[in-house]
Amino acid sequence: MSDTVKVWAAQIRAPFLLLAVMLVLIGGALAHDVGQFDALRFTLCLVGTILIHASVNLFNELSDFRTEIDSHTNRTPFSGGSGNLQSGLTSPGAVRMAAWGTLFISGLIGLYLSLKVGWLLVAIILVGGLVTVFYTSHLAKIAMGELLAGLCLGSLVVVGAYLAIAGDITSTVLLISAPPGILTSLLLFLNEFPDLEADRAGGRRHLLVLLGKKVSARMYAAGLIACYAFILAGVLMNRFPTLILITLLTVPLAVKAAATTLKHYDNFEKMIGAQGANVGVVLGTDLLIALAYFFH
Repeated sequence: MSDTVKVWAAQIRAPFLLLAVMLVLIGGALAHDVGQFDALRFTLCLVGTILIHASVNLFNELSDFRTEIDSHTNRTPFSGGSGNLQSGLTSPGAVRMAAWGTLFISGLIGLYLSLKVGWLLVAIILVGGLVTVFYTSHLAKIAMGELLAGLCLGSLVVVGAYLAIAGDITSTVLLISAPPGILTSLLLFLNEFPDLEADRAGGRRHLLVLLGKKVSARMYAAGLIACYAFILAGVLMNRFPTLILITLLTVPLAVKAAATTLKHYDNFEKMIGAQGANVGVVLGTDLLIALAYFFH
């Protein structure tokens, strides 16, 4: 891999794009479950969602460079930015062009799919696009970042992918999109812990800044419980297939992440372990939801 490819893979935070893949997989699995799977539409959804996720990451890095947040973070494998702009490996102009370029191409893909399935998809795409552009610069300053990230890079990706592939929206799709939405919110929420002071100094007013680490740690643990409880309730009410209980395989990781956060929320090194376990919870649970519907 050339140095340029490595730099830009880091700049778009390539490993984090696995989240987009898992979310589209859920939408595709739901479409497959009702006999409406379309390989071309699924592929376009996958490409478009990966691009818009990359765009979010690029806009985020631009904002954190401008506010100097990423100049004061202690970087972890999961948070703190890539450091490319600070080290001069990329330029603000190039990152800005890439951010708008990936957003534009994603929009074109969305427009094509909307022409196939209807204009409801346009509304979902517009909401996603607006959150992409204004997430870091505005929404993270009014305690809306975590909620809207969970909605737009969680629930709406699942709903939008299903709509684009199958052509409609069902109550089952809306219900099953809730756990991925919760998990995306929790992913962002936990990754804010190491950056709290830098974020506060840079003008962010997200939930962690408002609530503090101790209360936020409890909220994180409660969010994990709510996610699994929602899945169990769905099975008990016959809204989700029994096979979806394979998501409980990620409970040990969730326990590790929650226990570490509750006990060591102010310990930088310990929280890296919690972040890693949380990534496993998010990606693993999303993947298992998709597999449950593919093999239902």
